[in-house]
Amino acid sequence: MKLETTYNTNNYPIIVEHHALDQLHQYINHYQDIVLFVDTQVNQVWHETLDFITSDHDAYKFVIPSGETAKTFAFYEETIELLLSKQLTRNTCLIAVGGGATGDFTGFLAATLLRGIDFIQVPTTILAHDSSVGGKVGINSKHGKNLIGAFHRPKAVIYDLNFLKTLPYSEILSGYAEVYKHALLNGPSSVANIEAQYPNEKTLQNLTDIEYYLYKGIETKLNIIIQDEKESNIRKYLNLGHTFGHAVEYQFKIPHGHAVMIGIIFQFIVSNLQLSTNYDINHFVSYLKSLNYPFDVVQNFTFESLYQLMLKDKKNDEDGVQMVLLKEIGNPTVKHIDKATLAQAYDIFKTYFEK
Repeated sequence: MKLETTYNTNNYPIIVEHHALDQLHQYINHYQDIVLFVDTQVNQVWHETLDFITSDHDAYKFVIPSGETAKTFAFYEETIELLLSKQLTRNTCLIAVGGGATGDFTGFLAATLLRGIDFIQVPTTILAHDSSVGGKVGINSKHGKNLIGAFHRPKAVIYDLNFLKTLPYSEILSGYAEVYKHALLNGPSSVANIEAQYPNEKTLQNLTDIEYYLYKGIETKLNIIIQDEKESNIRKYLNLGHTFGHAVEYQFKIPHGHAVMIGIIFQFIVSNLQLSTNYDINHFVSYLKSLNYPFDVVQNFTFESLYQLMLKDKKNDEDGVQMVLLKEIGNPTVKHIDKATLAQAYDIFKTYFEK
């Protein structure tokens, strides 16, 4: 399966299939230098599969820490100084092989090295089907997640589905959050279909027909970002579940998708209060529990600390916290939410996870 962006210029392909890595050659043959960044866990399992990149193209290879630990100022400074020491030219391509954090970090290096060079995304997780598309790259700050970054389009996204067969279930759960989010943005039939396809842990673990849902997720995201690349308007919809979720993720260092699913539940509660919707919160909580999302972390939440992190969310303006809410499934909006409503929603939220 192949998708292509439809900007006015500088479009890039998104290849989603088994053995997609075989097509990488055609996108990197013309570069003077190739620099490969590989997540350490991916490297342990897949280093032999990736050897052709360094052997055929005389590429530099960096094995970087897994997850968000790579997305720090200190590691960024160390890495970009090392790259500069190699006297690279702008005819250089960086290749990110790993999950969303690897892509974020490598993409930010590419956006800032020599004022911008090319990079290619090779996502290896379900989660990265979302983060590898759209050109948002960056690192974290002591003030919050992804607050330092850029918009920098990749030259290609090579999504080899073979990588998914070695994912631990925790990573499957994390990635599924973004797939499920895209279904919520699409409409009721999309949600009904995906819940029927993956009703419990066993079915989700098997990943039967996951290609279809990944393709639909990428297609959903493309339809939005083509209209609003720089997140001035409807691209904010892709942050469904992320305002509260990012706060949880940053404070408790849990996987991104686990936190986003928590944020999606919180969003439904806020929607019921703010928009007078009538979502059945029990349905969504029960569904996520049937997939065995680990919600023990909720017992450690305190409203004020999470609220302070929500205040630092990138969508906010001078009027305070903005959240993406669903007026109905498939019909998102962005609303300012006052502290009193957030506190009330938080109190309701906690009742669903009390032991």
